[in-house]
Amino acid sequence: MIPSQVEAFLEMMAVERDASPHTLSAYARDLADAQAGTADAGGLMGADEAAIEAWYVSLSRRGLSAATSARRRSAVRQFYRFVLAEGWRADDPSRRLDAPKQGRALPRVLSRDEMELLMAAAALRDGAGALRLIALMELAYASGMRVSELLALRVDAVRRDPAWLIVKGKGGKERLAPLNLTARAAVQAWLNARDAARKPDAPDSPWLFPSGGASGRLTPRRFAQLLDQAAIGAGIDPARVSPHVLRHAFATHLLEGGADLRVVQTLLGHADIATTQIYTHVATDRLSEVVHSKHPLAREE
Repeated sequence: MIPSQVEAFLEMMAVERDASPHTLSAYARDLADAQAGTADAGGLMGADEAAIEAWYVSLSRRGLSAATSARRRSAVRQFYRFVLAEGWRADDPSRRLDAPKQGRALPRVLSRDEMELLMAAAALRDGAGALRLIALMELAYASGMRVSELLALRVDAVRRDPAWLIVKGKGGKERLAPLNLTARAAVQAWLNARDAARKPDAPDSPWLFPSGGASGRLTPRRFAQLLDQAAIGAGIDPARVSPHVLRHAFATHLLEGGADLRVVQTLLGHADIATTQIYTHVATDRLSEVVHSKHPLAREE
């Protein structure tokens, strides 16, 4: 049985911190797990430090990932802070819980040759569908836009063939996204096909990539499906390809070419340069692989 204090905590998260239904559901599951795991010690409101630590240790034994364990630790820590503030307990039995060590996964990246194969495979599609997919891919690869930013582009933003786009990213922050000549040519080719397909009496969609769905524009899921088809045609494992992988390729290939990290941070719209630094590891690993595999004096270990 979930204690009333947990219900009060979830209500506080919803009202005072504007937590989303998804977040509240996750907190509820995590706290229910902790409640069940400390039932013999009186549940969350009766458990001492030893009981909380024993529950926490059990998470890894049950096969939960470091990320899941960290999330459950955070939920319990926040719950006990709330309980202390309300005066329902005089101590915090979770204060000694150490966060699990999490290795940050490197982003999946396609090589330049693989990007060319992917583009060539997209070009083999028929008619306007091919032009749309090529425009999507070229825009993503040339600018590093997030898929949400890319699919939210309005048609009037590209009508005059701009060299830069103003993109509104996370937190409503605006930045400039560059477009190279290849991307601009792909966009213009798609615009011509898009305009030709529109019925004379039909109102024009405001979106650069319209669709018949509820949102009126292409969805990330559909874009991902189109990329999967292109990957298969290019002989690339579809599991390695996604709309976000094109953004990863943009950043990594820039750094491999000698771009300044701060410039890449700005182009990606990262608030913290630490987020951008992950790409330096990818670029270094790839350059090291090239040296070991291509250098005439390289030896197999």
